[in-house]
Amino acid sequence: MYLAQAEGSYRKLVTKLINAELLIIDDWGLEPLSAGQRSDLLELIDGRYDHHSTLIVSQLPVTSWYDMIGESTHADAILDRLVHRSIKVELQGESMRKMTKSLTDGDQEK
Repeated sequence: MYLAQAEGSYRKLVTKLINAELLIIDDWGLEPLSAGQRSDLLELIDGRYDHHSTLIVSQLPVTSWYDMIGESTHADAILDRLVHRSIKVELQGESMRKMTKSLTDGDQEK
């Protein structure tokens, strides 16, 4: 979204993301959001709210999302829209990447 702003295609990208039937956000929460990222995310989630599905994949516990988003007003607004009528699925056990035989011994965590 940052690059789209610089290139002048931000509005077109946001419209496309808002109208996608399913938006998948993978690796959610790897690092805290900047002020611009918070604003972009709120616009995106608000536009999708009650119209389209959003799937979030994260290793970060839901209880830590508020702090990761940052500023409380944005965090409240974003999480309110994400959590309302959501379905939470928590997986247990080792990562499938660690368990597959195709990894070399060096890739396996000991």
